[in-house]
Amino acid sequence: MSRSERLFALLQALRRRKRPVSGRLLAGELGISLRTLYRDIASLQAQGAQIEGEPGLGYVLRPGFLLPPMMFSEEEIEALVLGSRWVARRTDEPLAWAARNALAKIAAVLPDDLRHGLDTSALLVGPAAPQEQVDLSEIRRAIRAEHKLDIVYRDGAGAASQRLIWPFGLGFFEQSRVVLGWCELRQDFRHFRTDRIQAMSATGLRYPRRRQALLKAWREKEGIPPQEV
Repeated sequence: MSRSERLFALLQALRRRKRPVSGRLLAGELGISLRTLYRDIASLQAQGAQIEGEPGLGYVLRPGFLLPPMMFSEEEIEALVLGSRWVARRTDEPLAWAARNALAKIAAVLPDDLRHGLDTSALLVGPAAPQEQVDLSEIRRAIRAEHKLDIVYRDGAGAASQRLIWPFGLGFFEQSRVVLGWCELRQDFRHFRTDRIQAMSATGLRYPRRRQALLKAWREKEGIPPQEV
């Protein structure tokens, strides 16, 4: 365990307790010596953590302290890197840039030993799905604004039709991207592969239901449980 991870683990151990806990118990839980524990507590106090107590009496952390800089475990670092790489390879360019920028901001506040994990992650993302004729960022803007989209859609058999849809979600899969929407023509939920949308225009018209309500109704119809995050 690196020093950064150790300090974070110590904070978490203190946060879990409302009453003072002995240094010996904390040291045993973290697998470190009492001398190292006392040094780590002094380091956290120097960074602003309100850890009250002393040897023999126990320690307690007063609420309201966030350890600067941000702390992540090695697996959390890998999850961030893999997620940002996936977004950079599988989405539209504005979202790809946003992923790269977000990771750069995280890297800027990580300790050196954790920042190294961002550059050396061995988790890779494969080739992107086929490119669309439409701009995914425009679809995302319509979803955020809860605006209708006018599309020309070609189904799997090659038949084209014009649809006015209420987009409320955008699914990213290995070989395709799919718009989740309410179709005014079919008066039902429909899934539209973005690589089959031949043309698209923003109407600027707000659809009558909230996006969250549509997503909830779609999940219930499809038997899909709510996402945890």
